Amino acid sequence: MLTTADPLHALLTQPHCSLGVFVPAGLHPVSAERRYLDQLAQAGGDLFEVGLATEDAVLDGPVIQAAYHRALRSGNVLDAAVRAVEHAAGLRPTVVMTYWEPVRRHGPEHLARLFADAGAAGVMVVDLPAYQAARWHDAAREAGLRTPRLIPRTTPDTSLPAAVAGASGWLYAPASTAPTGYQGPLDLPALGHFTRRLRGASPLPVVSGVGISTPALAARVAPVVDAVVIGTPVVRALATDPDRAAEVTAAFAQALHTPTSRETRA
Repeated sequence: MLTTADPLHALLTQPHCSLGVFVPAGLHPVSAERRYLDQLAQAGGDLFEVGLATEDAVLDGPVIQAAYHRALRSGNVLDAAVRAVEHAAGLRPTVVMTYWEPVRRHGPEHLARLFADAGAAGVMVVDLPAYQAARWHDAAREAGLRTPRLIPRTTPDTSLPAAVAGASGWLYAPASTAPTGYQGPLDLPALGHFTRRLRGASPLPVVSGVGISTPALAARVAPVVDAVVIGTPVVRALATDPDRAAEVTAAFAQALHTPTSRETRA
């Protein structure tokens, strides 16, 4: 379990909803990437999710997939992710977001130690296979990493205890069942009901992302979760007009400080 001395735990147990910012590692040269991370932190990002690029990001939409493919063409994405984590972790609590394929390829124990040494607070494997969960959790625990878990909204109550077992850091409740980058309406009552189910199954903080495409939606999601993570809006800016990424982040950060977003969480 996390302690109150843990910066990630302290952040996610504050009275107000925090803002997480997803950044795919290796999208820009190192010096530029560090400058953009600085700007995103200054614009109101409370925590970073650093994405480890992979070829088959099946849960992601076209914007993040394109960013990953661009990073893959630039060279060694694992080295790029380690460098990004080293800088990001000096600014804000930082968690790596990855798929199982890179973890399998590099080895769970090696990857866990690599990111722990770089300063990561945790690593979230979004498609962690059930039969590999115990090995991954053991490797991460040995390295001192938290293991946030993405829990699909379709998970029945009878399966929730197994789904959250071994998780630490937070539980991730997608705001939409679509891939990242979804820009349509959100079923906020369904999300609220799901977060209440998660809180009944685990004492861990609940974080949401996927489909929180505007600051207004972020403000409406904020009362039911402990942090909102934005990805595609920031990645789109980083890929096309990087200096705008901080402006996008600032708009979401401001929305989370509105009276509506500070309502009592469900």
